[in-house]
Amino acid sequence: MDKNTWIGFLLIAAIIVGFSMLNRPSKEELAERQRINDSIRVAQEMELEAQQLSDSINATLNTAPEGTTMVIPSQEEVAAQLAAVYGPFAPAAQGADNETVLENNKLRLYIASKGGRIAKAELKEYKAYGDTVNPLTLFQGDESDLSFTLITANNRILSTRNLYFEALQPNPQNVIMRLKTDVEDAYIDFVYTLPEDEYMFDFQIIPHNAQMVLAQNANSLEMQWSQSIPQQERGRKFEERYARLQYMTVGLEQERMSEAKHDSKRESAKVRWIGYKDQFFSTVMIAKDAFTSSEFESTPGEAYSNYIKHYSTKTNVGLDITGQTATSFRYFMGPNNYNLLKAYDNDAPDETQKLHLKELVLQGWRVIIWINQIFSFPVFDWLLNFGLPIGLVILLMTLIIKLIILPFVFASYKSSAKMRVLKPQIDEINAKYPMEKMQERQQATMALYQKAGVSPMSGCLPMLFQMPILMAMFWFFPTAIELRGQSLWWAEDLSAYDAILTWGHHIPLLGDHLSLFCLIMTVANLGYTIITMQSQATDPNMKFMKYMMYFMPIMFLFIFNDYAAGLSFYYTISLGFTILQTMIFRWTTDDAKLLAQMEANAKKKAGKPKSGFMARLEKMQQEQMRMARENAKAQAKKYR
Repeated sequence: MDKNTWIGFLLIAAIIVGFSMLNRPSKEELAERQRINDSIRVAQEMELEAQQLSDSINATLNTAPEGTTMVIPSQEEVAAQLAAVYGPFAPAAQGADNETVLENNKLRLYIASKGGRIAKAELKEYKAYGDTVNPLTLFQGDESDLSFTLITANNRILSTRNLYFEALQPNPQNVIMRLKTDVEDAYIDFVYTLPEDEYMFDFQIIPHNAQMVLAQNANSLEMQWSQSIPQQERGRKFEERYARLQYMTVGLEQERMSEAKHDSKRESAKVRWIGYKDQFFSTVMIAKDAFTSSEFESTPGEAYSNYIKHYSTKTNVGLDITGQTATSFRYFMGPNNYNLLKAYDNDAPDETQKLHLKELVLQGWRVIIWINQIFSFPVFDWLLNFGLPIGLVILLMTLIIKLIILPFVFASYKSSAKMRVLKPQIDEINAKYPMEKMQERQQATMALYQKAGVSPMSGCLPMLFQMPILMAMFWFFPTAIELRGQSLWWAEDLSAYDAILTWGHHIPLLGDHLSLFCLIMTVANLGYTIITMQSQATDPNMKFMKYMMYFMPIMFLFIFNDYAAGLSFYYTISLGFTILQTMIFRWTTDDAKLLAQMEANAKKKAGKPKSGFMARLEKMQQEQMRMARENAKAQAKKYR
């Protein structure tokens, strides 16, 4: 290696070392990390000790063999043991794990006395795949856990998951889960308020004289929240693709964890909300102020298990132990319906107060997002409001799209027709100039195009303008919850694949089933490609490209076999409209008349300066030919 290379390596090494030194944590940061780790370790030890004590007492009191003589601890001894572990929260160390129900027209929530958490959540307007009776369950039992770490005045570190709350329910839409202490007027309330006809509800933590039982310097709570996402849809592979942990910072930055592999992240910025997302449903926790020092983890479920993802969060929220200011949250437990989620920002006073929950609905890339937001969702919702069958809604939406892109399609077909009528002349050029004279062949072909007023790019550009709309539909249909559970002909659910044939093992690329709408789309696309290619002028020496055009429709069978039947149905009827348009264009196009018009235009243009594009293209070809001749001469001279 030369001198410059060594200098470059040394500079890179110096930058790496300097960056490491600048980002090395300070002594205070290292001490804080050590304190947090020690607190976590102590808390885990105390939780284990508390659980062992509780199990021991219960075993002694309830599970002794019949006829066994045993020493039963006195109430004073039990109280002393509990007080030693739980401190002022000893009265909440034991109890019955009951559930209190909150319910409106959309949600049914089961609040557990142990931990004061939501133990089960049901969406009353939806059903899980294959269940036509019971409401859809977002989670139940151990599938979800929410707990907060409490530091007592005597330095005990407890978790609310091990403590029993007392339920006070003044009305069906409100419940107070009270965590009592051994101080008569000191307690902590978890307050749940569920409005009518809403998927969003309030959750507050309100201390009352907590300064008497908690550490005086306690101004925050560490929160642990975990949830396992059960499979709710028919297509597990597709559901896994759209399920992910997602959150938004106070600065309105949307962050998404990987949906395909294990992913973890430590977020230093303040977080506004955290969403545990499935394909069509989400559980979102929204802080009134912010979550701080957050750690997130997302893990895919084991293959063939009942769960597709496991999410967990460790974060901190503010706490006023005097109780003057509540620690407030909002929960959203409901469908990923774009219009519903967007409506939560309607009353926001400014941009900084908006939640942007609509970002839970994946809509594609930047340009694609604009098309879906401006066109796809509004038009689809507008058509649904007429009460039309879902198949007719998709048909009308396809027709509207076809009318919008009709000018581009017509321009593309017109260019294709011009190329078609020139096919005999192109065949003559190909016959006159063999492959050995490729430069002359290209020059003669471009001269013919220029004379006829045809540009090879004129047929491609209109197609490029259509691509964003086609891609927008690709993103729209798999995320449209309005298709979920909607049947059409043989398809039971347009949001999942419509298998007409299944087998017991997995075939690479194809899977374990065959979707009928996807098969129809593939056959129609292949037939349309064959008809189109037979009428176009093609270079006989470019047979590989011709075969690739035939091969692409077949690939669609493997690509879309797992996709939503609604998407394949849309592409099928869209292709049907395209075939109909092509037939109409052909019936109304006279090739002889078009050729005569092109020749007349060529005569008018004779003697006129060439267009900038054609002039540049011809100049490039001439330069290539000149260089080719020079290279040939050089090679000949070399071997003399």
